[in-house]
Amino acid sequence: MTEFALNAEVRSDLGKGASRRLRRNAALVPAVIYGGEAAPVSISILAKDLAKMLENEAAFSHVLALNVAGATESVLIKALQRHPAKGFVLHADFIRVQADHKLTAHVPLHFINQETSVGVKQQGGEVSHTAVEVEVSCLPKDLPEFLEVDLAAVEVGQILHLSDLKLPAGVQLVALAHGNDLPVANIHAPRVKDEAAAE
Repeated sequence: MTEFALNAEVRSDLGKGASRRLRRNAALVPAVIYGGEAAPVSISILAKDLAKMLENEAAFSHVLALNVAGATESVLIKALQRHPAKGFVLHADFIRVQADHKLTAHVPLHFINQETSVGVKQQGGEVSHTAVEVEVSCLPKDLPEFLEVDLAAVEVGQILHLSDLKLPAGVQLVALAHGNDLPVANIHAPRVKDEAAAE
């Protein structure tokens, strides 16, 4: 698994004005760490370091090492507030992770064998994704970088649900635990042929 580490500084100058000054003058992103037994800590991170890390999709489903004032905190990205037009991060929320406590995180789905699946290659169908990520519950050491959805044997008219996903040991799907077996992908007949047949 990829390792992600960021350097951060404790910030004492709080409030909206202070956050704006941080972003404008020092190219820093204000952030907060909370959760666990310790009190919340307000921090700032170099905008370019955070942006570089976020280019990697895996950063969102990894336990990150935040180096703050000489100590390392194990955290997950809980929320990012982005600029509505320009997309850069305005504020970040990190939640502390404890090795012996289960966490919940959103993990991306990677769809494989789409072009060569029975429904596409032999039956001329089209793939639709109804989910691009899922929420999982597990211990930090078991957190997967992504989950694979194998479409090789899927036929036209068939729907893959959460219960069809192969999960690594120790990983549970939050929706399934609540009794919601949601659809993930399906292969349907191409719409053009449907319309032609109707005429």
